[in-house]
Amino acid sequence: MSYTTPLTNKFAVVTGGSRSIGAAIVRRLAADGATVAFTYHASPERAEALVADIQAAGGKALAIQADAGNPQAVRNAISQVAASFGKVDILVNNAGISVLGQPEEIAFADFERILAVNVTGVFVATQEALKHMSEGGRIIHIGSSMVQHAAFGTASAYTLTKGAVTGFTRGLVRDLGPRGITVNTVHPGPTDSDMNPADGPVADFVRPKIAVGRYGEGKDIASAVAYLASPAAGFVSGAELMVDGGFTA
Repeated sequence: MSYTTPLTNKFAVVTGGSRSIGAAIVRRLAADGATVAFTYHASPERAEALVADIQAAGGKALAIQADAGNPQAVRNAISQVAASFGKVDILVNNAGISVLGQPEEIAFADFERILAVNVTGVFVATQEALKHMSEGGRIIHIGSSMVQHAAFGTASAYTLTKGAVTGFTRGLVRDLGPRGITVNTVHPGPTDSDMNPADGPVADFVRPKIAVGRYGEGKDIASAVAYLASPAAGFVSGAELMVDGGFTA
């Protein structure tokens, strides 16, 4: 292991990895030496371009089409990775969607969909990955700073799902600690992404509350994930790392 490639000989899975924060995480883990498989739902061109970019830089990546809200698709994707790599060292549960609206106005079908992607998908991916993960494994969930500070209305359904992920992390810490597997959550604050663009409808309201004065970038979140995935974080488990530019301070 070298300082510049701390994840050499590690095999990682990132759900929802073709765009925005997910793509930044895939790039960073690959740059740190990991072989990275990532799932995507409806953006094959982006997925293929990301794989090509990583390979051109000397890294290794594999894209797998799988709807994070379809449990069997998630199981199949993780099984495919395990069959290709022989093991799973790192799982990053990044896939997520947002449904905004007053709670009494949110269509139940939309609620079921956000629950399927943001909660059930996380559970299923974790359950399947654990079948192929041994001592030294890393599970990293992507949560949201909204679980600590609800900055605006209409996000209660989204916050509910991210709160569930936070609770799941705590339980897993006790389940998996004896197996030498760490579990942590990274909570992004306002971060430029397809879901929350820096020039989007809430940006002007949110930006003044960010202590450092700017929206986050995908690489900011990816850096935190890379640390938690690395050998340097072997004694870190159960952490909730706010990467939010001081938004929740």
